[in-house]
Amino acid sequence: MLTIKPREIPTGKMHAYLLGAIAPRPICFASTIDADGNPNLSPYSFFNVFGSNPPMMIFSPARRVRDNTTKHTLQNAEVVKEVVINVVNYDIVHQMSLSSTEYPEGVNEFIKAGLTMIPSDEIKPFRVAESPVQFECKVTDIVYTGNEGGAGNLIICEVLKIHIKDDVLDADGSIDQHKIDLVARAGGSYYTRARDGFFEIPKPISTMGIGVDLIPLEIRNSTVLTGNNLGMLGNIASLPSEDDVNNFAKDHPQFMGLEASKKHTFAQQYLDKNDIESAWKVLLQN
Repeated sequence: MLTIKPREIPTGKMHAYLLGAIAPRPICFASTIDADGNPNLSPYSFFNVFGSNPPMMIFSPARRVRDNTTKHTLQNAEVVKEVVINVVNYDIVHQMSLSSTEYPEGVNEFIKAGLTMIPSDEIKPFRVAESPVQFECKVTDIVYTGNEGGAGNLIICEVLKIHIKDDVLDADGSIDQHKIDLVARAGGSYYTRARDGFFEIPKPISTMGIGVDLIPLEIRNSTVLTGNNLGMLGNIASLPSEDDVNNFAKDHPQFMGLEASKKHTFAQQYLDKNDIESAWKVLLQN
């Protein structure tokens, strides 16, 4: 295993390792203005949401590694403490990428990227009309993590108003993850289209799972079942009753009397379909 101490390698290499390992990352498409009202638009993937009451977001326009200069976004946020955080979906991913070009100060990235400026309701910076969700925010604090190239500048923002396009909502008024079609950033030149990789895992807090430690040892030590498989088996509130197992056996006699590895293989097939109950019924047969 490669072991690294950050101070012992060049910052650029450290940067590459971080971006390759901490991925995919959501993209903050940040719109700001300078003191003269000139708009600026730039994407940042050092970004996430950190609370809902009040709703808080943080993104970081880090100091450039190559020459230790700061981004126009940071300079603007220091003076005009407002920002629109626009989310990026697949429809605008190439325009977003184009806007990341380091144009000179005063150049309007909205125009360069072919995106539409629309006024905000609560703040001065413009929103990206093509973005499916736009957050109008005030900057509440900026945390500077260092003064050398690669250091982060954490812009802490409180959301004042949200704009959500109707066509990304489902019948209940919630955001449909397939309709919104978000993209995320990875290492190098790589991105990921989120909806192509969605899968569901029941939240452990919705039930009190029995835990992997209460799975019988013979199953826990399986040479077939993976750690993920055991995690799924442990995320069940209670084991099927003896009657349930027996009734299942009557309908599926092919599973009776199998050696452990074969039982585990069939159980794994049920787990691949997210059918944890049936997997347990296979495993608990004699």
